[in-house]
Amino acid sequence: MLDPRPRLTRAARTTQRGVQTVCTPAGVRGTAKELAWITAHTALYPFGLSAEKRRTKHRDELDRFTLGDLPPVQRGLVMGDVVAAGTPIVLVHGLIDNRSIFTLLRRALRRRGFGRIITFNFSPLAQDVRTVAERLGALVERTCEETGYERVHVVGHSLGGLVARYYVQRLGGDARVHTLCTLGSPHAGTSAARLIPQRIGRQLRPGSELLQELTAPAPGIRTRFVAFWSDLDQLIVPKRSARIDHPDLAARNVLLHGVGHMSLPIDGQVVREIAALLAHLDEHGSTLTPGVSNIREAATTSPIGLPEVVGKPAVRITLR
Repeated sequence: MLDPRPRLTRAARTTQRGVQTVCTPAGVRGTAKELAWITAHTALYPFGLSAEKRRTKHRDELDRFTLGDLPPVQRGLVMGDVVAAGTPIVLVHGLIDNRSIFTLLRRALRRRGFGRIITFNFSPLAQDVRTVAERLGALVERTCEETGYERVHVVGHSLGGLVARYYVQRLGGDARVHTLCTLGSPHAGTSAARLIPQRIGRQLRPGSELLQELTAPAPGIRTRFVAFWSDLDQLIVPKRSARIDHPDLAARNVLLHGVGHMSLPIDGQVVREIAALLAHLDEHGSTLTPGVSNIREAATTSPIGLPEVVGKPAVRITLR
């Protein structure tokens, strides 16, 4: 007997799943956290518009390696592996945003012993992913020249993750970027971009020319990727578009529950995962984290190559 009810369209099914997610206890908590953070971020936004003061930044880095303000448990990273602690971390924000989105993440990483954290600001009215990616590449080159490190790590939120991926995959950035972490980035596009009439909105739509470039073969890419995506992300439609699914890339996708789009950079699990991933680089570029930071007692092993990790931070990650 045929079901007399009309079949739900794809958009209707997506909406239905979204409503169901929001109505769960995790969804309710995540929505409340998202609204609170948006309010706080709105107040911080003006402070992120000014250019980063390089003199202050360098002073912070010098102070960081004195270890004077680090508690013993966090001091272990610097003492145990000064290379990992000093490897520059570049933070890249998203569309219509600025460095202020990383206020809490930057502070959390510094408290865990990472000393060189640089935020990259680009115009909130940016019109082209490729142009911003070129600017990111120039910053990475300057950073390597100034610090003496040959490679950096990059953390990109939303559009920032896609910009960083384009730099790595299409502009030769894999020679400079050891690890790229993306937070809610539209790797397969997002239908929400149809609301943006500018050129960059067209680039973020599913099937765009730019996204087709990123699906092209990319043999020999040395950068390791970790993509965080959430079932409560309001701006990525469908949610799985924030995953990296490419046969030539060493990518791990981490599913989060009840974390809104703007809350991704402040989520505790995201911070722990990033800190574990970037700690303890050996001379071959591997990442080994035998629990020096001891941020969380209960943790599991999650080697790169798994298709997905759900809700559990990695303690030992080996990059092959």
